[in-house]
Amino acid sequence: MDRTERFHLIDQMLSNQRVVTRVQFLEALEVSPATFKRDLEYLRDRLAAPIIWDPERRGYCYESGAALDQFQLPGLWFNTSEIQALLSMDALLANLQPGVLSKHIEPLRSRIRMLLDDGDHSADEIARRIRVVPFAAKAYSSEFFQDLCQALLSRRCVDMTYYSRPADSSSERRVSPQRLIYYRDNWYLDAWCHLRKGLRSFSIDAITALQLTPAPAIEIDESELNRELESGYGIFSGAATQIARLRFKPEIARWVSRETWHPEQAGEYDGEGYYVLSVPYSQDTELIMEILKYADDVEVLEPPALRARVRQRIMATQRLYAADSG
Repeated sequence: MDRTERFHLIDQMLSNQRVVTRVQFLEALEVSPATFKRDLEYLRDRLAAPIIWDPERRGYCYESGAALDQFQLPGLWFNTSEIQALLSMDALLANLQPGVLSKHIEPLRSRIRMLLDDGDHSADEIARRIRVVPFAAKAYSSEFFQDLCQALLSRRCVDMTYYSRPADSSSERRVSPQRLIYYRDNWYLDAWCHLRKGLRSFSIDAITALQLTPAPAIEIDESELNRELESGYGIFSGAATQIARLRFKPEIARWVSRETWHPEQAGEYDGEGYYVLSVPYSQDTELIMEILKYADDVEVLEPPALRARVRQRIMATQRLYAADSG
């Protein structure tokens, strides 16, 4: 159990049993004597809990009087993943376009709000004080999304027109849908591309036309999907073929060292206080965008090709603003 749960159990035991021995606390809390000591100190010093030691009864108890009357332990609260999940679900349902689930949406939202109310604060207060803000979410056709879901679950191929932003061109594709991925507030389709003869990830908002076909979809084993599409960095991943080594300045290192860029990343501080992060990747599109966010706080150490690509992007940016300095 976490510390907040231990605090409530300590309070409950003292309120119910009046006097609780040290051994009883240690058995119930399943912590070390040192941890129990720190919990008591925190309750007394930070939360003003009037907990005293009774030498005659050889146990802990609440000291009666005004201090006990005024003492109130803060309510139990959600952890970060729980509150994020509940608020995200509520936000997604609130923005859902009318469809076949419309009549079921409000009961679902009501249930979510009931769960939020169980957290010792009202759902309205939580919504007013804590927000989940979508980041760079893209618009897409709900018709295409529904057709893709149908094709995905009925295991049928789809013919689609797909727009490539880097090439500024469209191509006709037949794909065998494998799964839909919600990543960074956007939807992507993992599919076998019959044109390229390989697995690809397609951004749903870049599909400009789509048609279901009666042709059965090619089935790809999930382990191969994970190996090909999840081993490298980001949604434009593919099977990891290279390792990027990035060196962050000490000023930013303590933030980056707490971030998860990839499940198989490795990081360490060098002798000068810089943080060196190693990330597996295949395609560098999204990785370069992430690197450029840190401007001069990061240096690409290797591979040379990635370093050159980042340098080209920086030089292009300098040329873009060169006229301002003249």
